[in-house]
Amino acid sequence: MDSQASSSSLLGDDNEGATGIYHSLNWLLVRLTLAAGVGGLLFGYDTGVISGALLYIRDDFESVNESTFLQETIVSMAIAGAIVGAAFGGHMNDRFGRKFAMFSADAVFAAGAVVMAAAPNPYMLIAGRFLVGLGVGVASMTAPLYIAEASPNRIRGALVSTNVLMITGGQFLSYLINLAFTQVPGTWRWMLGVAGIPAIVQAILMYSLPESPRWLFHQGRYEEAVSVLEKIYPAEQVKHEINGLRASLEEEEEAPRMLRIRDIVGSKQIRLALRAGVGLQIFQQLVGINTVMYYSPSIVELAGFASHYTALLLSLVIAGMNALGTVVGIFVIDHAGRRKLGISSLVGVVFSLAVLSSAFYLTARDAPLVSTHASFETPDLMCPALSPSRLTPWTCMDCLQSTCGFCAVKNNQMLPGRCLVSTASKFCGADGGGWFSQGCPSRYGWLALVGLALYISCFSPGMGPVPWTINSEIYPLKYRGVCGGIAATANWISNLIVAQTFLSLVKAVGTSLTFALFGVIALIAIVFIACFVPETKGLSFEEVENLWKPQDQDSDQQPLVRD
Repeated sequence: MDSQASSSSLLGDDNEGATGIYHSLNWLLVRLTLAAGVGGLLFGYDTGVISGALLYIRDDFESVNESTFLQETIVSMAIAGAIVGAAFGGHMNDRFGRKFAMFSADAVFAAGAVVMAAAPNPYMLIAGRFLVGLGVGVASMTAPLYIAEASPNRIRGALVSTNVLMITGGQFLSYLINLAFTQVPGTWRWMLGVAGIPAIVQAILMYSLPESPRWLFHQGRYEEAVSVLEKIYPAEQVKHEINGLRASLEEEEEAPRMLRIRDIVGSKQIRLALRAGVGLQIFQQLVGINTVMYYSPSIVELAGFASHYTALLLSLVIAGMNALGTVVGIFVIDHAGRRKLGISSLVGVVFSLAVLSSAFYLTARDAPLVSTHASFETPDLMCPALSPSRLTPWTCMDCLQSTCGFCAVKNNQMLPGRCLVSTASKFCGADGGGWFSQGCPSRYGWLALVGLALYISCFSPGMGPVPWTINSEIYPLKYRGVCGGIAATANWISNLIVAQTFLSLVKAVGTSLTFALFGVIALIAIVFIACFVPETKGLSFEEVENLWKPQDQDSDQQPLVRD
C-alpha cells in the first residue's frame, strides 16, 4: 500500500481557492462531457438516418423494395454489430481504458460509413451497417461510463443524461441531413456517408482529454488519477474521493485478480445490480422506442401520408421533440430521482401507445375502397391479385397487403381509387391524387401523429436517460466495464429483436395490435422498476455499492434491494 500512501501525500494540505477549482471543474467537465457525448451523437445519427435513407434505398434496389426481410436486415444489421461491439467493449474498457475504447469505436465507425456510401449492392450496404454497429456498440456503453466516472455526485445524473441528449440530437441532425439530400443525386449515399465526420471529430477532441480517474486509480496509476480529480473537485473533496476509491480497491484486492464469469454470477451483490441494470435496458427497447426512431417515416406513411418529403418532415418534428424532452430529463433527473422519473415516464408511454393503437385501428377501418372499374381502364397496370369476380369489395388495405399500391383520386383521396402494380407509382403521379404503398389515405392520420408526439414527449425525459444513468452508477469499480457491457449488450439484443420483427409484425397482425403489444410490455416495466430498481439520486459510487450489500455485514440482514 506504499504507493497508495504516497498518493495521499500528493493531496497535501493546500486548500487552493474553491473558485479556481470550480473554474477547472466547469471547463474540464464541459469539454469531457461534450467530447464523450459525440459517441451518443454517432448512436443517434445512425438510429435516425437509416429511417429516411431506407425510403430511397427501396427506390434504388428493387430487391429491397420487394423484401420486408431485406429492409429489416439493413436496419438491424447495425444493431447486430452493436451487440458484438458492446459485448467486447466492456472488456476493452477494463483492460485498455475508456479513451482507447472511444478511439477504436471512432475508427470502425468511420470505416463503416465509407463502405455504406460506396455500396454497389444491398449486401455491401449490410456489411457497412455491421461495421458502423460495432463502433456504436462500443461507444454506447463507453461514453456514459466515462462521463459518470468523472462527474461529481450531485450532477452525475444530469451529465450522463447529456449523453442521451446527444443521442437525440444526433437523431434530429440525421433528419435534417435526410431533408437536405432529398433532391441530391445519390440521396441515401450522402445520408449514410457523412456519418463518418463526427467520428473523426470525436477522435480529435478526445486526444487532449484525460483518462477516467477511477480507471487510472484501479490500474495503480495514482498520481495521474489524483491529478485528474484535482481538476474536478475542491481539495477537501479530492481527499474524500481518494478515500472512497482506496476502500473500494482494498475490498477488491481480497477477491481473485482474474475476472471470471462465475465471480459475477456467484456474487449476490452483482446479480442484484445486473438484474436492475439489464432489466432497465431490455424494457427501454421492448416498449418500442426504436421502432419509432428507425421507422418513423414509414410509420408516418402507414398513417396515410404518401409523400417521402412529408414523412421526413414530420419525422423531423418528432426527433426535435425527442431532443427537447431529453433536455427536460437533464434538469429533472437529479431532483425527481431515477425511479420516480422512470415510472412516471412509462405511465405516459402506456397512455400514448393506447392512442397510437386506437389511431391505427381507426385508420385501417377508414381505408377507401378500390374501384374495380377504374382499375380496368389500365389493365396492364392492374394489381394481379385483384379479381373482377370477387364478391366483397376491396379496400386500400387489401390492396397493400397484396404488395400492390393504391392510387388515390386526385381531388378526394377518400373516394374509391385504383389498385395497381407496385411499379406504377409514376403513372399514378401523372393523373392521380397520391401514391400509397405503405399506408392508406385516412381521416384519422392526424391522431397517429398525436400518438407519436405523446409517446416521444413521455419517453424522452424518463426512459431515455434513466437506464443509461443507472447503469453507469450501480456496479462496483472492478466490474463496471464488464457489467456495463453486459447491460449494453442486452439493450442491443432487445433493440435487434424489435427492429428485425417490427415490419413483419405489422404485416402479420397489423399496426394497431403491434403498438398494443408494446403497451402491455410498458405496464410490465412499471412493475419491474417498482420492485427491483433502487433510487441512486445524489449517492456516491461507494454508497450505491452499499445498496446491494446487507445493511450490517456482521448480521443476516438482507440487502436494501429485494432479492
